[in-house]
Amino acid sequence: MNRTLLPLVEAEFVRYKLLGERALRQVRPEELHARTDDGNSVAIIVWHVAGNLESKFTDLLTTDGEKPWRDRDSEFEARDVSPAEVAGKWERGWRVLLGALAELTDDDLAAPITIRGVPFRVDEALLRSLAHLAYHVGQIVLLARAFRGDDWEYLSIPPGESEAYNSNPVLEKSSMYAENVERLEDES
Repeated sequence: MNRTLLPLVEAEFVRYKLLGERALRQVRPEELHARTDDGNSVAIIVWHVAGNLESKFTDLLTTDGEKPWRDRDSEFEARDVSPAEVAGKWERGWRVLLGALAELTDDDLAAPITIRGVPFRVDEALLRSLAHLAYHVGQIVLLARAFRGDDWEYLSIPPGESEAYNSNPVLEKSSMYAENVERLEDES
């Protein structure tokens, strides 16, 4: 079972999962539903991310990535959900993604799949999904940072600490991020 590239891809997905979770921990329950202008709330973004992951990565190699049971439009409806429901929804989506990735080999990367009837290779779909997740995790981070203001706990190098970080760059690779994020949180 050849798995050289896939662990790197998995680590990058996990890096974004952890970034999102670190931002979500800074969001108060009442802020989960707050919207800026006509934008999406944190809860809406989580519902969309999870719906996307569940649809795209359920039976990845054998069925179209846009499942008939997915109701994408409903993911963008305002919802009044608890922090536990948000965390549960987030985790369900990621569990499907990471489970699918764990079963792939590097040989599967060139396999043909479809999303909405459009042909892709698995590697194309993974890159597309990673970019999509980065976009939405960035939205969550932006909202959480706006809610916290001066109380924001930085997820990367805080202002004025670049020189200290450069002497011990523990977050530069996806695998380093996953290995060090909990240790760094415990130290702060």
